[in-house]
Amino acid sequence: MQRDIRQTPLYREAESIHSAIRRPGTGQISDASEVNVSPDGGSVVFSGTLMEKLEGIPSTRICMTSLGDGDTRVLSFGPNSDRLPKFSPDGQQIAFLSDRHESGDYQLYLLDRKGVATRAACTVNGWVEYLHWSPDGTRILLGVAGHGADISGGQGAVTSKPKAEALPVWMPTVEVGNEDHRWRRAWVYELATNSARTLSPEDCNVWEAVWCGNDALAMVASAGPGEGLWYTAGLYILNLQTGASRLVHAAVNQQIGCPAGSPSGMHLAFVQAVCSDRWVVAGDLWLLETSGGTAKKIDTADIDVSHTEWRSIDGLLVAGHRGFETATGLYDSRVQKFRECWKSTEVSTGGRYISVSGLHDAGDCVLIGEGFRRAPEIAVIREGEYRSVRSFDLGYSEQAAVIDAIEQVTWGAPDGLQIQGWLLRPKGPGPHPLIMDIHGGPVWHWRPRCLGRGGVQVLMLVKAGFAVFFPNPRGSAGRGQDFVRHVLGDMGGADTYDYLTGVDHLVERGIADPARLGVTGGSYGGFMTSWLISRDTRFAAAAPVAPVTNQVTEHLISNIPHFVTLFLADSYRNPGGKYFQRSPIMHAHKVRTPTLSICGALDRCTPPEEAVQFHNALLENDVESVLLSYPQEGHGVRGFPASIDYAARLVAWFASHISAVGTG
Repeated sequence: MQRDIRQTPLYREAESIHSAIRRPGTGQISDASEVNVSPDGGSVVFSGTLMEKLEGIPSTRICMTSLGDGDTRVLSFGPNSDRLPKFSPDGQQIAFLSDRHESGDYQLYLLDRKGVATRAACTVNGWVEYLHWSPDGTRILLGVAGHGADISGGQGAVTSKPKAEALPVWMPTVEVGNEDHRWRRAWVYELATNSARTLSPEDCNVWEAVWCGNDALAMVASAGPGEGLWYTAGLYILNLQTGASRLVHAAVNQQIGCPAGSPSGMHLAFVQAVCSDRWVVAGDLWLLETSGGTAKKIDTADIDVSHTEWRSIDGLLVAGHRGFETATGLYDSRVQKFRECWKSTEVSTGGRYISVSGLHDAGDCVLIGEGFRRAPEIAVIREGEYRSVRSFDLGYSEQAAVIDAIEQVTWGAPDGLQIQGWLLRPKGPGPHPLIMDIHGGPVWHWRPRCLGRGGVQVLMLVKAGFAVFFPNPRGSAGRGQDFVRHVLGDMGGADTYDYLTGVDHLVERGIADPARLGVTGGSYGGFMTSWLISRDTRFAAAAPVAPVTNQVTEHLISNIPHFVTLFLADSYRNPGGKYFQRSPIMHAHKVRTPTLSICGALDRCTPPEEAVQFHNALLENDVESVLLSYPQEGHGVRGFPASIDYAARLVAWFASHISAVGTG
């Protein structure tokens, strides 16, 4: 495989599709995220993607759309990125984050409602990850990470840009594991004095914080800053008047996220679930009274909740996933009743899981809807009805027209567990060559999403005549915590056969050609891709992306050792245990499948050494193997033009090894 493929037909095809979807240099919005509704319900602000060139990570601007007529304006102009806009409680100001003064150093900015005057708030010591207005609108809570703190796996798992030091280039770096720059703190910005101060205790690393009334914060926090400590973090309430914090909830072998304090501060909602990555949280909704008592689990009609938002003193808006469905609902804490408001199997959202913004207090909301054939769009849900307000389709639907059919697939695993997945079929009769694409996690899931964002290779594969199969095996979100726990302590066990029986099911139906099968996936999907080809020789080609191939080195080199312990329920100090049994490199001698291993050189979550080990092990066993290492990428390939190169190489790999095989 040559190093420079920019003049090849597949590279030019991938570049052409990205250009058709993004329209770089035109000043048009091609994507949207982080939507927030104005208090009067008349408009929304959001982070809109506008690309000048197909270079770097796509930058965003603060944009506003009228919910009445869809009129959309760009309110900020960078440079770099402006993101996470939020209206003040009175609707007169918009707070947002920007790194316009220095790339990667996000600080707080304020914009008036008309988008005329922008001013910078005071600078904090670190970079701001998120913000929340206080209920009374006088202060803004800031989640601040130190320069050099790790970014979560779902965001790329790289180390944030450290502050430059005037030291000789030969001088070594020194790590003791508890450096000041690793910590995350809760700060509060005072609008009246244009000043900010740290509120969280010195020995408290705050992963996530929200207001709980005007005089307290709810915090997901741990006693240290290591990324792996998030897996055992507890839920605390910090009294801003006394400075005292207290633990109000601790989860055993589960994680806590999505906290939301009621405006009065009387109630605190949160989600508790088995999770793979920080901020990738979907599961059971819990509620506690902040004055005391224990938390109780709320029945949400089997929806795995991923978004919580108080809309009144008693009304809690939630959103999440249930099987093939994306859904929203409203919980009334006064009468202790949950009401489902909307559900869809065709429309979901981008991001880690669904996120919405509440519209008044009746369960209505605004979201950025999308699907396999649907470009991102601002949409309103009122009284259970979905209505598109403003689409950002610059050419996506035309590219997605190569998908002939979208099918929901259900099959039985060997132990009788029902497994679900999605199938995208190309035009023409089957059986088709099939690529199975395995999601990360293991606790995440495939759902209808715009493939113009990280999925151009899927469109190219379907156009080339491949069917693409997206399985959601045991451990996937949207099926409840009992379904997730099937993979806890058994990663690489029964989940292995969920995939293989899914492929068997499609072969039996005449959809997939058994002689023309490929497999790929990222993160956990990269592990499982490497694992499957060591267990079964049916695949003609494989492409693990950001894989884990040696559980021992993953534990000792990555920044999430607790993840390995949690999902294997074992220790690397146990010779012959699951750390060894479930490592693909230990079974590389069984592999016969040509393999393209892909990694990012900056990945802290699944370090590039994982892909290197597997590649070398395959070569030692005379298996065709190619290693791609992208020097500026972290966990997954996200930047341009690397993502164009990635799509072209992935399609070329499968086309060269599968298209000439079998009967088709």
